[in-house]
Amino acid sequence: MIFLGIDLGTSGLRALLVDADGTPLGVAERSYAACHPHPGWSEQDPAQWISAFDSAMDEMREKCPRFAELRGIGVAGHMHGATLLDATGKVLRPCILWNDTRSAAEAAKLDALPEMRALSGNIVFPGFTAPKLEWVRRHEPEIFAKTAKVLLPAAYLNYYLTGEYVADMSDSAGTSWLDVGKRQWSERLLEVSHMRPDQMPRLVEGSDAAGGLRKELAEKWGLSGPVTVAGGAGDNAAAACGIGALNEGQGFVSVGTSGVLLAARDGYAPAPETAVHTFCHAVPGQWYQMGVMLSATDSLNWLARITGEKPADLTAPLGDDLQTPGAVRFLPYLSGERTPHNDADIRGGFTGLSAGTTRQDLTRAVLEGVAFGLRDSLDALVGTGVKLDKIIAIGGGTASRYWLKVLATVLGIPVQLPASGEFGAALGAARLGQIAATGAAPETVVTLPEIQTEIEPDAGKTEAFAVGHQAFRAAFPGLKAIQ
Repeated sequence: MIFLGIDLGTSGLRALLVDADGTPLGVAERSYAACHPHPGWSEQDPAQWISAFDSAMDEMREKCPRFAELRGIGVAGHMHGATLLDATGKVLRPCILWNDTRSAAEAAKLDALPEMRALSGNIVFPGFTAPKLEWVRRHEPEIFAKTAKVLLPAAYLNYYLTGEYVADMSDSAGTSWLDVGKRQWSERLLEVSHMRPDQMPRLVEGSDAAGGLRKELAEKWGLSGPVTVAGGAGDNAAAACGIGALNEGQGFVSVGTSGVLLAARDGYAPAPETAVHTFCHAVPGQWYQMGVMLSATDSLNWLARITGEKPADLTAPLGDDLQTPGAVRFLPYLSGERTPHNDADIRGGFTGLSAGTTRQDLTRAVLEGVAFGLRDSLDALVGTGVKLDKIIAIGGGTASRYWLKVLATVLGIPVQLPASGEFGAALGAARLGQIAATGAAPETVVTLPEIQTEIEPDAGKTEAFAVGHQAFRAAFPGLKAIQ
């Protein structure tokens, strides 16, 4: 038997085929773009997802002789997106994505209702799904009146695969409609959001079966045996499954376009006042908490773009020896921020510039600023009871060994780098497909990767970076009002 994992991302789709041991058998990737018709808007036509998926499957079938052995599929997707369908299953408008901020006013109004945080366990962020539907209700009433179902991106791909309206707990936790502690839709949260229970998909655990592959697709792909489609997961829950973070004390730091610090939890302990996200995990009885910053490698990519260099060419001159923080500070909030500030309007900046400031100084400040922002998330997580003795690093930013040393020293915990191979959201999704298809216990499939390197905090520079973190906060007085 083999299993398929799909990572439905904001900028592209990644399909991964693995065997029962998790060994990769084939990979196919497709890219697509988001549309930004107005400032702060971010939308995508779901037809792009289906086209990318179909094309990836055509390549996979051609490249992988064992494709006919497919027995389980899992889908991971970018969270919070609002895909609106009419009573016939037709898409009514482009999906409003997670990084769309048009509904900030609606989010603030919903967040002010006492039951929202009490039941959902989270602040109602502008990027969440409920405020998006409130915006549609106010500004596109004809669309709102026709909306029969609201699906998240991963749930929409599951609908294409199975013909059923079904969503998993981890993804649904980011809607502000789920009672995250009870793992069920909240009639009260729906009511105050002007929504109905019948507009919601059926809920399943991410490792449970969502349905079977549609006959039309099975025939098109030349499959004779039954294929189980798992509930799947939101992208970060799937990434946690990909690196084996299921239980208390396990977690990862993702240094990608955005920055994520995630910790698995054995129980439900929300702390919305910290702007920490508390969501259901992709397996039953588990939750996870995470801090999110919106511009991690995006900050380095921005600096590379305006200097005309590649990111790797900016970081290479820093060498291997960690330097203490310099005089230049960088606030990495180019697109606003979530944890711990919950401020869609805050923006980035440099301070401490002088006539002698070099490009290398700016690069170091960017790397340090992102690390300091992630330290803010760690402090918020620790305040909820999280304990991390070590953490696995994933994402494109891990290509810089210098950045990893900064992260380990700023966070104050060893940072582990997995050996080469698959360990991201696509693998996590494939693992969920395997569990759903075989009935295997999650802990036997969701295992930790082989660790290639462990980077310890630089004890001799820990105090200097602690002082640097405080200086980072003090350098931007605007932060004082949102601490």
